[in-house]
Amino acid sequence: MSEIVLEANNLVRDYHVGGGLLGRNRAVHALKGVSLSVEKGKTLAVVGESGCGKSTLARIITMIDAPTSGELKIDGQVIDIKRAPLTRELRRKVQIVFQNPYGSLNPRQKVGDVLTEPLLLNTDMPAAARRERAMEMLLKVGLKPEHYGRYPHMFSGGQRQRIAIARALMVQPSLLVLDEPVSALDLSVQAQILNLLADLQDEFGLTYVFISHDLSVVRYIADDVMVMYFGEVVERGPREAVFANPQHAYTRTLFAATPRADVESIRTRLARKEGDANKVNA
Repeated sequence: MSEIVLEANNLVRDYHVGGGLLGRNRAVHALKGVSLSVEKGKTLAVVGESGCGKSTLARIITMIDAPTSGELKIDGQVIDIKRAPLTRELRRKVQIVFQNPYGSLNPRQKVGDVLTEPLLLNTDMPAAARRERAMEMLLKVGLKPEHYGRYPHMFSGGQRQRIAIARALMVQPSLLVLDEPVSALDLSVQAQILNLLADLQDEFGLTYVFISHDLSVVRYIADDVMVMYFGEVVERGPREAVFANPQHAYTRTLFAATPRADVESIRTRLARKEGDANKVNA
């Protein structure tokens, strides 16, 4: 029987927004009964346009926000941050990688401090062991030991995202939430990061929730696809089934509106772009 790392049952999240000087408060229903489960070592892609509830779901899964109602389980344990504070163990279980790698890194911290800080906060590991693990993780994400003492502004966007991924993996989480992790990167760098994430998943047995507004970019990495629309799940299924025969009209609209961004398509578009540039220069 497959091990379930993440399970959510009927998650609801409401926000109360002020109506101005004379208006009344109103409720915004960001999530409307979302249920899902993700097996160990698998990737669930959560897809939809801005405002569909993807980021709200990510904040609940990463235990930043509590749901208004519903149940969240991590490794079979019911999570209720309204009733009990998060323990070190729980914080280690789930980590997140954000869209903007520069914005998520402290520009005043050297890379070594960025990587060792999660261990300092969440473990009792001595300084020498923290440094050793950070050095190992730099190599795992395709960086070099000499990068340990440099600042984030000294790296490219792709390198900074590698640092952010390394930081998330420092505490050996069982679940990684990837919130638009490649959308701010150039096409060629997107392919490199997607390949890196696939390799790390295989090596460490990681479980991913991959959040994206672009349905096609998840085709390379996802096992299952969940499509959200105005806070609700309108379609979910295995990747190939959803891509081959989308059932919901909104999913079909996303397919029609989204350019293909899988690894092979990225390479084809780059080759076409280079060909066009050569014609202009000829």
